[in-house]
Amino acid sequence: MEQKKTLRGELALLAVVLLNSFGVVLMLYSGSGISAISSVPYGFSEVFPAVSLGTWTYLFQGLLIFSLMLLRRKFVPAYLLSFLVGFAFSMMLDVYELGIGILPASLPCRVVYFFVSYLVLCFGVALSNRCRMPIIPTDLFPRELSAIIRIPYPRVKITFDVTCLTVTALLTYSFLGGIRGLGIGTIAAAFTMGKTIGVIGDWIDRRVQFVSCLQDRM
Repeated sequence: MEQKKTLRGELALLAVVLLNSFGVVLMLYSGSGISAISSVPYGFSEVFPAVSLGTWTYLFQGLLIFSLMLLRRKFVPAYLLSFLVGFAFSMMLDVYELGIGILPASLPCRVVYFFVSYLVLCFGVALSNRCRMPIIPTDLFPRELSAIIRIPYPRVKITFDVTCLTVTALLTYSFLGGIRGLGIGTIAAAFTMGKTIGVIGDWIDRRVQFVSCLQDRM
């Protein structure tokens, strides 16, 4: 059996923040719709455009962290660290949005952007679930909820994504008279991403193990 490589969780977390934020913005730019995990903040940014997507994202993440603490019925310091990571993720969304327009916008390119963003997000989420560090709240929520209610992660992930899409559709349709930000790519990703993350996660587990300064406290 091939010996596993040991990598630092801190570096993996940095990669997660950079990859996931890029994946979200690239998927939106592809024209296929925004990723499910960012669909709710995107919906609010469309209805209330005075507040940026990044700002709405960390407000939404704060709500997820608060919900997890209610479900745990206790204060969890690691969740607050997760919120700080989410804040960095949110800021990177705004940074990528400023520069994404330099990419060509032809139809073939947009198709490529969707598949690249899909794989980037799946890899990023799988990596975040294993890096032994506080992770982005939108990634943390389905993982922790899966442990709390004892339902397999892929099922919880898919349910969470579909719920986000439903909320976004209702929000934008009610206030703007039409559904914004959701496309065929968004729907396809929501129903398949949980399973794909599981497959990629198994691939990572066979090859890599992570260590971090917080691994004994997580």
